[in-house]
Amino acid sequence: MEWGGEYSLDSSNLDCLLDVLPTEPEFQQILSDLDEKIKKNSSSIDQCLKDLQAEVNEICPDEILQSTADCLQWLNNCSFSSLRPCPTNHGELMEFLRTLQSLLKNEQNQEEMILHFLLDLSSQCGVSFPCTPSGTSFELTSSLHAVEDDSTMDVKSLWDDVRLHLRRFLVNRLQSQGETATNALQQQMEFKTQCIQQLLFLYPESEVLVKYQNMQKKVVRDLIQNCILSSCGETNFNKVVHGYQSSIPTLCTMIKEDLYLLCATIDPSSSLTFVNETYLVTITEEITVLLERLCELQFKENALHIVKANKISKKHRGTVHAVASQEYPQKGRNFCLTLYQLKCLSQLIKLFLLMEEKIEELPAEILLVPSFTERNKNAQGVLKKASGELLIGESRANETSVLPEQLLQVEEPILLNFGWRNAFKDLSSSVAHCITIAIEDFSTKILQHEQKEEFSAASYAMSLVNNQQMRESCRAVQQEEQPKRIAKFCSDIMEELDTLLPLALACRDGSLQEIRANFVEACSKVATAVLARLEEKSKDVPSKAPLQDLCAALSTAIYVSQHFTAYSNLMRETSKKPLSLMPVQQYQELISVLQFQVTNYCIRVCATSILQDAESHHWDDYKAFYEGERCSFSIQMWHYFCCALHHDLWTILPPKTAQEILTDVLEESLSMLSSRYCQACPCYKRTPQIRIDIAAILMSTEDMLWSVCSSVKEFLNPHEDRNLKIYKIHGHCNSLLSVLAILTSPLKNLYQTFLDTSDEHLPQDFSEVFYYPLHWLFFIPASCSSLLKTPSAREMAAQGQLKLLLSQPYCNLNLLLETLLHHNCLLVKILLRSSRNEVLNRHEQSSLLEQNNNKEPTLIETIFTVLSYCTLSPKSLGIAFETYMEKEQLWNCLYNMTVSSCGESEPEVIRCLKLTLINSVKGIVKQIISLMHSWEATENYGTYQHKQIVPESLLKTVPKEWNYTPREMKRKESGKCFTRLAAQAVSIVISKLPTVIACLPPPIKYFFFLAERKMSRNFAELKKAGLLVWNLIVIICRIFEDGNTAELLTGATLDRWSKEKLSLIHVCLESIMGKQKSGPKQVIQKVIQSIEQQRPNWIESQLLKARKLSTDCASATVGATLEEGDIGFTEQKINMMVLDICHKPGGSEYLRQIYHIIQLNEEYLKKQLSCENSSEDDGTSSKCLPLTLKGREEQPDFNPFQVYRESCAKVFNQSTITEWNWGWSKLLPSYLGMDQMTFRMLLAHRWEMKEGADLEDEEKVMVGHLKNVYLTQSTPTSEEKEEQLP
Repeated sequence: MEWGGEYSLDSSNLDCLLDVLPTEPEFQQILSDLDEKIKKNSSSIDQCLKDLQAEVNEICPDEILQSTADCLQWLNNCSFSSLRPCPTNHGELMEFLRTLQSLLKNEQNQEEMILHFLLDLSSQCGVSFPCTPSGTSFELTSSLHAVEDDSTMDVKSLWDDVRLHLRRFLVNRLQSQGETATNALQQQMEFKTQCIQQLLFLYPESEVLVKYQNMQKKVVRDLIQNCILSSCGETNFNKVVHGYQSSIPTLCTMIKEDLYLLCATIDPSSSLTFVNETYLVTITEEITVLLERLCELQFKENALHIVKANKISKKHRGTVHAVASQEYPQKGRNFCLTLYQLKCLSQLIKLFLLMEEKIEELPAEILLVPSFTERNKNAQGVLKKASGELLIGESRANETSVLPEQLLQVEEPILLNFGWRNAFKDLSSSVAHCITIAIEDFSTKILQHEQKEEFSAASYAMSLVNNQQMRESCRAVQQEEQPKRIAKFCSDIMEELDTLLPLALACRDGSLQEIRANFVEACSKVATAVLARLEEKSKDVPSKAPLQDLCAALSTAIYVSQHFTAYSNLMRETSKKPLSLMPVQQYQELISVLQFQVTNYCIRVCATSILQDAESHHWDDYKAFYEGERCSFSIQMWHYFCCALHHDLWTILPPKTAQEILTDVLEESLSMLSSRYCQACPCYKRTPQIRIDIAAILMSTEDMLWSVCSSVKEFLNPHEDRNLKIYKIHGHCNSLLSVLAILTSPLKNLYQTFLDTSDEHLPQDFSEVFYYPLHWLFFIPASCSSLLKTPSAREMAAQGQLKLLLSQPYCNLNLLLETLLHHNCLLVKILLRSSRNEVLNRHEQSSLLEQNNNKEPTLIETIFTVLSYCTLSPKSLGIAFETYMEKEQLWNCLYNMTVSSCGESEPEVIRCLKLTLINSVKGIVKQIISLMHSWEATENYGTYQHKQIVPESLLKTVPKEWNYTPREMKRKESGKCFTRLAAQAVSIVISKLPTVIACLPPPIKYFFFLAERKMSRNFAELKKAGLLVWNLIVIICRIFEDGNTAELLTGATLDRWSKEKLSLIHVCLESIMGKQKSGPKQVIQKVIQSIEQQRPNWIESQLLKARKLSTDCASATVGATLEEGDIGFTEQKINMMVLDICHKPGGSEYLRQIYHIIQLNEEYLKKQLSCENSSEDDGTSSKCLPLTLKGREEQPDFNPFQVYRESCAKVFNQSTITEWNWGWSKLLPSYLGMDQMTFRMLLAHRWEMKEGADLEDEEKVMVGHLKNVYLTQSTPTSEEKEEQLP
């Protein structure tokens, strides 16, 4: 049943709909709500038409309307000029107007009261006050009464005097409001809208618009001129730029404000015409005048320089005069511009481009008409005459004479036409000429300076600068492809080009083409020069410059290529002539060559220098290598080289390129090592060295493997990802492990594994081989196997997730989110537990909403926001905060989210939840306030509460024929309408609760579902509507109770009457929820009873519907989780969530803030994860993390001594390696199925198999058996039983 007490024209408020991914029940609720509102609005409109029909039939007996269709027809044909005037006594009318005139002239501050009084007369009595242009005759008419025709001139002069006085008052108010502009934008628009509507009540639309337009033009001119002339001295390019830089934001606000203002007053085309003529044309005229003035000054300055130059070269004054007089006409308007002046012009054009972009979307945003960008896409359907002119539609009266080819004519639409480019036409030839010279000049100077520094420097190392933030022109480049450090000379050149880029972007297909063409040509020359310089620098490696310069050249080439690609894309958007792709293609070729050169150089260094170690690899030496207490020198140096290369790649190159190069070098060097150690034939003393070397290689590779793998799947399942390089790395490591197993294992263990003691033949029963790429990781003591779960599970432990995340060369958002959600948000729980003492102190801040605007996000708020954005993982928020809420005893705070707690000191989690709920009900609050304003306007409540009362002397002069009833008396009669107002407001709140819950993010709904499960039985009975519904209504009550909060939330201005009524509505809602301690007042009972009479049991059914939506969503989440089990998240799901988070406000910044905190506390988090089971009671868990974002210091240069210290502890701790328990009984059986040829070769390389080996009797027997079976026998079994590695 619908509420029928008043005509409700509300619509469904779906502000948060796009922020979530609704499920099927939520979609059904949203669509049902839309359908309900459409039906309700249709019913209200129909009732309005019926009431209007009855009123017209009563007032005008000769106009009998039979149906609502007749009523619509009558409204369409109704015209005030066709109303039949009814006589009004001339003497009474004259007396009334004279009284108005006297009040305005003799009394102060009466204008606003008289305006409201006249509007009240017009609306209540149907009096149509004349709205004729100034200086024309008129007739005062009304649907009820009118003025007689005699002596109209006296009446006209009186009325003109009255409305002129009122017009001055309104214009002064508009002007004073524009000068102060201290109120909020919405309040200014409301004020100006009221003034314009009152002016339209007094004067015709055309006259009001002309007057307002002239006033706004003056404001625009004054604003621009004041901003430019505010600084002392002569006007120059710099002052013009700073003037427009400070004035353009204000101008954009004014344009937006006036479009909002006019859209409710005139049609869209007239609004756009107004903006064109008032703002865009005026701004263009002002900049044109300023540029012309600057051109004159610059021209004179250039002419003066010419004269001075000729004075030096010419001896005779007459000759100088002749030359000067000849130069002036020859140059015309062309003159020279310095680089600084070009930069100023470019900055000015950039401001206009940004302004153009802002106002471009205003028609679609405000007037709901296509922007001119969208219209240009559909411009092909507009027919043109042969001359190119658009065919304009004819009137229907001339339809018969229209030619057949003219039947598809279209009328040219009104568009926003910002012609600021026309102001630069006179400058275009000079700019086009000077931009080429300027670019060539500064690029040549920078390159020469760089070359001079290189010759004067002690070393040839290239000077590098950080590239932490890509410039605006390259925002489209992904973070994994952004170079980190580039050559300084290239950065300087590209910075200058970026500054001048707007000069080229200003070009459209029809204007300023010469500037763009010259800019493109100059950029091509610069790109070629930089390319040649980078090629020269790359040739200096390694003879003159270090490897770091080669990486820097590669990074710089990538940077330049990305920049010119971005230039091309930006120019393609505004013109059909893009930047020539020739330099970009050349850079792509250079990038490929340099990347191959870096990789190949590193591999050659490893092969020819580092791994050439005759002393260490003298396997036949009868002396032990350093008594078997250390690995080979070459292996240790190889490890240092890889670490140094890792440092250079990670600090200079784009992350993706860095990982590719390190992967190639690691794979190729491991291939060489695997080949060499497979051929080694060590003696007895050198066999332990083989084992130590291979163990060090495998441990070093494991340490590097975390850096080259960019995802968990790539680390755990390289063959499934089809990453051939990673797969080969695992293959080489497994080959090395097989060398270690067969070549260095104890003879007894080898014999027991590979020979059946009862028969001198190959074992017939080969065990199943558990071989897979990660095989080698699980047989190295103290390796990363502790960071992985069981091999069959193919899952990584929490410590492994953290190490993989922090080993990446950049903040990998996908991997970060996966790490946060991994293992039931274990890492998040540790972060929350570590910062659980952080409870916000809010005593110094005034309100909850101001806190949201004035405070930097904390760790708890950041985590809460990110997890609340994870709509595809609804349980994560509740799981992460459950333990935290219990330890901090915050569930009670959530249950007792009372009205008074919003402004007090409260925990961060509660504050975040409350802000989420406030944002979700903001639409309801706005709608209720809009309802208040409409009722106030209709019933005129409070019109004279804080203003002057209409004087009795004026009321006495109102003509009797008008039957005017004073508003004070009417208000007393209208006081009973509050019951209907409150009932409608409460109905809106209750009806929208299901939709609000449907639009809430699923993680929030599950959080309240989890909280509700922890409620006591008594508390659950108290809140049968559910905890979420309860808190939503409490939030709404809090906002309604405090009028200041409502104003701050919506930006609306509320008078005392509205605040009082909102407070009463808040009491009604509390009464419905049973929250009132005392019995409800009589007026509250009447409101609730009126709703129940119209809709029996409707309130209870709506609350149950809202509760069902919240619980069904949470229950579905639990059910889906139980079905899926603990299998983690797929890459596709993680990627979707990251994209969703990054599209939300602050999402990507929140993720980076969490990543930064994890980086700062890496060791602490590793310790907490390692003692996961005991961390709950560990005293170290109370350590507070650094919660403020501090800029990380620049990464230091590579320190080999630091790497040595770390390596001694992790990789090259020889005493630890020698004492390792290799578990030969588990390791050797895994090689029973290996290739027999490989096994025989490795077996033959053992020192025991050599002739003359010093063996004991038992060893001789075992060696003999092994030789007979594998090295001398050639049985069919041994030949056929060859199994390949899987």
